[in-house]
Amino acid sequence: MAHHQLPSWTLFLAVCAVGIGGTFQYGYNVSIINAPTQHIHRFLNETWTNRYHKALNPDLLTFLWSVIASVFSLGGLCGAVVGGSMAIRLGRKGALLMNNIIAMLASILMGISFPTGLFELLIAGRFLIGINSGVGICVQPLYLGEVAPKHLRGGMAMGSSIFLTGGILMGQIIGLRELLGEEMYWPLLLSSSCLPAFAQLLFLPWFPESPRYLLIDRGDELSCVKALKRFHGSSEYGREMEDIQRESFALDGVKAKKPWQLLTDRAVRWQLITVIVMTMGQQLSGINAIYFYATYVFEQAGISAEQIPYVTLGTGACECLTALTCGLLIDYVGRRYLIIGGYLLMTLWSIVLTFSLTYQELYPWVPYVSMTSIFAFILSFGLGPGGITNILIAELFIQSSRAAAYMIGGTISWISFFTIGMLFPFIVNRLKQYCFLVFLLECSSMAAFLFFVIPETKNKSFLAIKKEFHKLNFGRNKKETELYERRQLHDGF
Repeated sequence: MAHHQLPSWTLFLAVCAVGIGGTFQYGYNVSIINAPTQHIHRFLNETWTNRYHKALNPDLLTFLWSVIASVFSLGGLCGAVVGGSMAIRLGRKGALLMNNIIAMLASILMGISFPTGLFELLIAGRFLIGINSGVGICVQPLYLGEVAPKHLRGGMAMGSSIFLTGGILMGQIIGLRELLGEEMYWPLLLSSSCLPAFAQLLFLPWFPESPRYLLIDRGDELSCVKALKRFHGSSEYGREMEDIQRESFALDGVKAKKPWQLLTDRAVRWQLITVIVMTMGQQLSGINAIYFYATYVFEQAGISAEQIPYVTLGTGACECLTALTCGLLIDYVGRRYLIIGGYLLMTLWSIVLTFSLTYQELYPWVPYVSMTSIFAFILSFGLGPGGITNILIAELFIQSSRAAAYMIGGTISWISFFTIGMLFPFIVNRLKQYCFLVFLLECSSMAAFLFFVIPETKNKSFLAIKKEFHKLNFGRNKKETELYERRQLHDGF
């Protein structure tokens, strides 16, 4: 049966070509900054002393390091804001190719910051690679959601999470002392993000543009048919073409919407609320607290300080494995069960961690409970919110609204990422291990919200998913719903 067909080689390789310069860059650049922390501190001290002939104030050092670390989030926010517009103007593929120029420039600036003795170049480079990551994390899921056939949309869209977690793991591996973790190699480590960019510039041009974009946004039916034949084969492309034509007919003449138009459109009110709540929930779920406590828990379990970086690799491998598992399960189990189940499991592990961290030194076996809970929390995050959130943003909107939805979702996500980065140290200092009670409330609230609001989107067309939200957007007022549908149909003609 066609329903159970695997993706073609062209589709599979397109996922890889898009992923390597997309979400891989985000994961890789979040990860590689951890290894050279002490080396960059020394570089800042030496540069400041050579330039101003006096020692760098410890508070100013902390401030400069905070700027280097957090300017990435600011760049990501800018990338999310421009990513949707780039995807509309240049196309999904064109936006990703252009994005690599930013990554190349960022790599050059970070690479030459040490020999030139200019830490300002390091800040500028981190800002630019943040923009690159923001654009990539916005446009890649857009492309994958649009090229995938209905029955494989979940598994293929999981490519975003698989490459993101793969980037984190690769960053942890490259940052080891045996590779580029030594002091003399840190400029090389930070500028190594040019390699994924170069790989995408090399491979992505061989693959077609999103067929949905070509027909609905550009009105280019011939290129759309060519792209569909490349992706699905001459005998199988017809079903996808029909689906795109139906959506094109429903949207005929409607241009891609801007984010502010989406905010005032009653027809997508609950889809937008869901996206905002989901993206905030993903960032505020407690995954940052898990990584913060990981080193302490590993030390308590008797692992030496020298061995901890290698054990931390286990957390990266765990995330990567979970993303792969989620990719295999998503089109069988469904999005709804996975994301709600993920949040419920995270609620459970938050309770276990609160108790195990409180009684960490009471019994010798308790640290091992904490260690198991950390890996279990990461697994639950990867199977649920970590993997499903981006896919649902693509599925809850039709073509005219999708790019704007990603811009809004990306903006909220980066603001939440920045906010939790700033507030998290204070939360941990005040609440210690009881910070997991805050995350427990957040995860359980997210599970309840999604249970009542989100429908199952597995194997449904984008138009069918839109219809599922009509009752929420217009209540049970049949007249208003019919009036809206008639207006949509009228717009179609």
